[in-house]
Amino acid sequence: MAQSDMPTMRSRRLGGELRQLRLNAGLKVQDAAEALECGQPKISQIENGKRGIRPLDLTTLLNLYGLEDERQRASLKRLAKEIHKVDWWSGQGPFLHDALKDYLMLEADSQVVRTFEPMVIPGLLQTEAYMRRLYEQAVPADQVEALVDTRMKRKVLLDNKLGFRLRAVIDAPALHRIGGGPDLVAGQLAHLLEAGSSPNVTIQVLPLNSALPIEQYVSFSILGLQADPPVEVVWLEHITGGTLLEQNPDVQAYSKAWDELTAAALSPTASRQYIRDLIEESRS
Repeated sequence: MAQSDMPTMRSRRLGGELRQLRLNAGLKVQDAAEALECGQPKISQIENGKRGIRPLDLTTLLNLYGLEDERQRASLKRLAKEIHKVDWWSGQGPFLHDALKDYLMLEADSQVVRTFEPMVIPGLLQTEAYMRRLYEQAVPADQVEALVDTRMKRKVLLDNKLGFRLRAVIDAPALHRIGGGPDLVAGQLAHLLEAGSSPNVTIQVLPLNSALPIEQYVSFSILGLQADPPVEVVWLEHITGGTLLEQNPDVQAYSKAWDELTAAALSPTASRQYIRDLIEESRS
């Protein structure tokens, strides 16, 4: 596989972890290059996520950096192998922009996703009819089916056999603006009830009378990646793409916001009743 075809999100994660290990060991790029008997540009490319690394070279660097934790070593070796993994969305055509591919890669590599949505139903919890309506209003007609197909395929993550967990806080207005007619509304709300009954899915509704600082009313997802030690990152989706936050102060700020949101939201049981009441309203 050409270096330009590399899944850049995974290679950047691996490179970033190797760079941090080198810095923690008090070593320079030149030290790593000498250990691998290569030029410094190769080490820089690895750390910048622009190229992969052979298993033997990875073992050499981990030994050089003094990493003795076998679980962390195994985690890094697994990540290095998955750099060249061909993901299912690779064949979804040209309509998936780079930011979406990055998010799909992060989501697929996560053990748990915590997401807050103030405007729409979270993607993994959308029905096909609801997501098609959203896309028909936002993208050219020739892109709709590819995007719907991609989002539907993501739902395999909710299969409890995969060990994936989803925790969602949905702001109440998103439940009131589903639109598209009573059948679509009732179908989407019923789907939320069904999804929320799974042991690996937790749904909470943030009621209209909750009191929270306005700066917390922004859509975000906290992704707990499969790594040892655990790694959490924050993804912010916006009109022109997405932004990944990896620095600990940023992650901690959103983790704090998440704790406040879940405390202010209805319990999962009360949230289910809230959704049942909306279904009754939509049928009346």
